[in-house]
Amino acid sequence: MRRKLLILFALVSAIGYSQDDNEIPLEGELNATVVNAQTSFPLESVHIINLNKVVGTITNQKGKFSIRAAVNDTLYLSFLGFKSQKVRVTNDMFKFEDTEIALTELAYALEEVIVRPYQLTGYLEIDVKNLPINNAYQYSISGLSKSYEAGNKNPSAVTKVLGAILNPADLLRNLFGKKPRQMRKLRQMKEDDDIRNLLASKFDRETLTELLQLEKVDIQDILNNCNYSKSFINTANDLQILDAISSCYEEYKVLNRR
Repeated sequence: MRRKLLILFALVSAIGYSQDDNEIPLEGELNATVVNAQTSFPLESVHIINLNKVVGTITNQKGKFSIRAAVNDTLYLSFLGFKSQKVRVTNDMFKFEDTEIALTELAYALEEVIVRPYQLTGYLEIDVKNLPINNAYQYSISGLSKSYEAGNKNPSAVTKVLGAILNPADLLRNLFGKKPRQMRKLRQMKEDDDIRNLLASKFDRETLTELLQLEKVDIQDILNNCNYSKSFINTANDLQILDAISSCYEEYKVLNRR
């Protein structure tokens, strides 16, 4: 009997030790420091986004940050002049608060910039006449809640407007119906100030593709089919693109319920 008790105690101890030592699902505030990989100096104002929780933060003057995370979440780090990086959260990052994440500085190759197309003279009255005019007009149609862009920047606008009038639900269902999980993140992204501030300063769609798990071509296709002009798609910052996608998705949900 005593031998059986000893064996049972040994098994319970082994199981307890195994659970403590192996993958325990940890979740909470993760603390770490971001440094320059070349100099080991801390980096201030680095943007960190938890792609799973859709929350963001920035590093302080000492390169330190704190963010809500769980084991196996993915952190996305972005900083001007440095290569963006994705980091998988591990148990050790919770156990040891001195975790350092190093970002690699980018080398810039300056290219020749030619500013000749408009042949500006320096005289305002003359230069105003020489500048191109954006003819991507907005048209509003009674019965529809949004406006549509048209003009020489968007020659297919008439077709898209007619498509939206004849069968708007089907038009948007093809865009969003196959990506429900990605689209559910839109509202979370819009409510996080750190994420919004980051997107307002970016124009490369890189952060958006990571957050939404879409390709750049998917984002462009969504905006094209939601009647945004080529001019807007090429010049808008990432926050404006996010708001445009979100607005189109909200319209899709309303039409889909009908």
